Amino acid sequence: MDRLGNILKENWGYDRFLPLQREAMQCALDKRDSLVVLPTGGGKSLCFQAPALAVEGMAVIVSPLLSLMKDQVDALITNGVAAAKIDSTMNARERVVVHQAIQERSLKLLYVSPERMVQPAFIQYLQKAHVSFLVVDEAHCISHWGHDFRPEYRLLKQLREAFPDISMHAFTATATELVRTDIIQELGLSTPSVLIGSFDRPNLRYRVQKRADLFTQVRELIDAHPGDSGVVYCIRRADVDDLCTKLTAAGYKALPYHAGMEEADRKRNQEAFTNETTDIIVATVAFGMGIDKSNVRYVIHGAMPKSVEHYQQETGRAGRDGLEADCTLLYSYADFQLWKSIIEKNEAGGGDVALDKLQDMARYCDQLTCRHKALVEYFGEPFPARPCGACDVCLGDIDTLADAQQIGRCILSAVLDLEGMAGPTYTTALLTGSREERITAKKHDRLPSFGLLDTHDARSVRDWIEQLVSQGYLSKSGEYNILGLTARGLALNRGDEMPILTDRGRERVRKPAPRRGAPRRNEEDLGPFDPSLFQVLRQVRRAKAAELGVPPFIVFGDRALRDMACCKPLDRAAFLQVRGVSDHKCDAFGSEFIAAITAYCEEAGRP
Repeated sequence: MDRLGNILKENWGYDRFLPLQREAMQCALDKRDSLVVLPTGGGKSLCFQAPALAVEGMAVIVSPLLSLMKDQVDALITNGVAAAKIDSTMNARERVVVHQAIQERSLKLLYVSPERMVQPAFIQYLQKAHVSFLVVDEAHCISHWGHDFRPEYRLLKQLREAFPDISMHAFTATATELVRTDIIQELGLSTPSVLIGSFDRPNLRYRVQKRADLFTQVRELIDAHPGDSGVVYCIRRADVDDLCTKLTAAGYKALPYHAGMEEADRKRNQEAFTNETTDIIVATVAFGMGIDKSNVRYVIHGAMPKSVEHYQQETGRAGRDGLEADCTLLYSYADFQLWKSIIEKNEAGGGDVALDKLQDMARYCDQLTCRHKALVEYFGEPFPARPCGACDVCLGDIDTLADAQQIGRCILSAVLDLEGMAGPTYTTALLTGSREERITAKKHDRLPSFGLLDTHDARSVRDWIEQLVSQGYLSKSGEYNILGLTARGLALNRGDEMPILTDRGRERVRKPAPRRGAPRRNEEDLGPFDPSLFQVLRQVRRAKAAELGVPPFIVFGDRALRDMACCKPLDRAAFLQVRGVSDHKCDAFGSEFIAAITAYCEEAGRP
């Protein structure tokens, strides 16, 4: 095994590289700039952590959030790697310890914030610190086209001039081609190697459902994962507080997280979630990048996110350990209008871009094609033409209407009758035969299309209109979303097209079902494991984590515990064969876990 392979096995307990990991690591060894785009859970951090141990000097990592820095440093130290951070939470003594380690050249990885990294005095300090290479994590924050733009990231371009002889490496999980180009330009990367992994997360099961009764729907989804960790996203702070209060009153272990809370309260709630003293975080998008917890088993969106990039990153909080997880989006068309008003009020500079991204998100909600296919193709990646076996469309959870063409033509007839003067709400009223004054006063109750769909409820008709818009049969224009026929709509009106419509207003929340069809093989899939032993090992992990003052997943991830519950290692040699068990972790934790497994097997009377 080569140097990198040995480092991977000795420090992290892995005996193989994930896709593009070796290539990314080699860029650091070759001192060549790079841009690496890997999905959440794709082993992105290892791409710069492992090579830092293979070269002389200290790698410096720019990271946007204090909590993210802390989790990564804690995890590195637990793996026997000399790592540290410098941030505003440290006291004088802690700063001195880090400074001494830098001066003694014993530190291999140093994490800092972008704000600190661009301070002239700090740059001068690092110029004398034998830096091996620079890393900009969450690099999409540098781009106006990205979904988490942070102005201070733009100042990082000066690092290229300050450190001309060392390589710089940008990492992100979500970046379109436009964002990738912007990252390279703004960081001043010199002929970088651009490595783009698959955006697909085959272990995630995606579902999209119309929101009817949010509390009831969320409860049913949570109940499908008893005792598991999950995140529920809402748009507004008030929605977070309301839903969290209801969940708590119903007996769920849930805590809120949003920017309107005191920082100490946010920190306490986040730590309760990572330490597994609470199961559920109900949050706004403020709860995102800083979450390094590997065993989130479900993510629920109680409303539509503002972009596909946000959705990809937020659902990416689930299943980071490679095991199956559920991602369910509950949406209403009112979400679009809410986000639109927020964007127009707060994003004057990038409002047009944000509105385009919002429209892309709305199309994702309404389309009836494979969710995995839709997501990866949004980021410019081709997807195989076969069922994914892990979304509501491919699992057959969505019932389409047999008379979709007839319904579609009825709707188009109403749009034509109204001659470009009405939006979806008025058109719905006309089709359902409403006798409200605004229709009768204009004598629109005499139009041929009046009441054509009066046997259907208004919610369903309104949904069908939006589905026809998302599929390109109808267009919206102007402030009032006036409907008009597209070229494709004219073809449908002639009977030459067949839309796909579903009555989502009557959908029920469906509990996660086994994958069907032809699911793709996931490298992290495990064989059968003993669920009772898994729960015993979770308790051992939680106790050890509390003793060390770190989150449980830093001790071992769920993947490692399941592997233990599958192969039941009873000695050191067998324990070292568990994926994710390094020599250092075996020395630190092996005896306690092996003892727990031995006691369990003896009590159960089986090997």
